[in-house]
This record gives sequence, C-alpha cells and structure tokens, in this order.
Amino acid sequence: MSLESQPLETLQDIRRIMQRSSRFISLSGLSGIAAGAWALIGAFIAYDWIDEYYQQYNKSGYSGAAFQHLKWSLVFLAGAVLAAALASAFFFTWRRASQNNLPVWDHTAKKLTINMLIPLVTGGLLILAILRYNDWSYVVSLCLIFYGLALVNGSKYTLSDIRYLGLLQIALGLISTQFIGYGLYFWAFGFGVLHMIYGFVMWWKNERHPGVHV
Repeated sequence: MSLESQPLETLQDIRRIMQRSSRFISLSGLSGIAAGAWALIGAFIAYDWIDEYYQQYNKSGYSGAAFQHLKWSLVFLAGAVLAAALASAFFFTWRRASQNNLPVWDHTAKKLTINMLIPLVTGGLLILAILRYNDWSYVVSLCLIFYGLALVNGSKYTLSDIRYLGLLQIALGLISTQFIGYGLYFWAFGFGVLHMIYGFVMWWKNERHPGVHV
C-alpha cells in the first residue's frame, strides 16, 4: 500500500462510519423480492375472488351481503399480505445485520420507522374511511401514493434507492386514478413487480459479495 493512498482510504473509512451512524443500511434486497412475491400471490387470490363474485353477480344480480363479504375478504387479504411482507423484511434484515455485526433496532431505525409510519397510518385511516361508503374507486391509487410517500419520507434515513422506488409508486398511483377498474393490475405491478425489481437491484449492488456496502 502506497503512502499516497492511505489518506484517501482513511477518508473513505470515515465516510462509511458516518453513513452507518446516520442511515439504516441493513435493509436486504431479499426483503423486497419476498414482499413482491407475497403481493403477487395476494393479487392472484384477489383476482379469483373478484372473478367469482362477478360470475355470481351475472347469474343472480347484485347482493349486498356478497359485496360486503368480498370487500372485507379483500381487506383481510391485504392485511395478511402486509403481515407476510413485514415478517419477511424483518427476517432478511435481521440476517443481514447479524452477518455484518450491526444492530437491527437503533436510533436511526426508530427514526426510519416513525417517518414511514406517519404517511402509512394516515393513508390507511383515509382508505378505511372511504371503504365505509363502499367507494372502491381510488383505494388502490391511495395505497400506492401513500406507500410511495412513506418511502420518500423515510429514504433520508436509509439507502437512497428507496427514494426512487417511492417516486415510482407515487407516479403509478397517480396514473391509476385515470384507469378505474384496473386497480388490481396496478396493485400487482406496484407492490409486486416493482418490489421484486428493486429488491434484485439492491441485492445485486449491496449483497452479491460479502461485506457491508452503502
């Protein structure tokens, strides 16, 4: 190692230490891939339920009880998908943090969680309020938009690539407002396909080789 290269390497080490203290870098790309897979599975199940409902609708006409059953079945399905995605995210994040001897829950992780929860909780309460009036028109759009806002809001405390995923989710949510009736496809693309693409990119950049990368 030449003497000339030592100051540069020292500065790089200092930069990495500062980034680790101010950003949560244990997020795993595998978490995004897993979340996308769960979302696609949920979308396929939802498609079958919706198709079955409309087949019955074409035979017997509108049924308030059947519609309410479909509505709350989809809500609980979305909750199950969210729970599975969070469980996967925790597992892969914990594994990566353990491999790199980093804490899973520190001050930065708390700030990341709080900043993401503010838009998520706000959007969730708004969607539940809308569902009380049996208005499904913009539910998917609001899911994508508020989730995107949560990612953008939390991106300053973690990997910067999260911000770009958030912006894509917001854009997709806004576009979906112009295609009412195709919400499930937008939901599958946003939460499924985009998550898997993001997860693979993050894995390729940061986890393909051992060690911590930021």
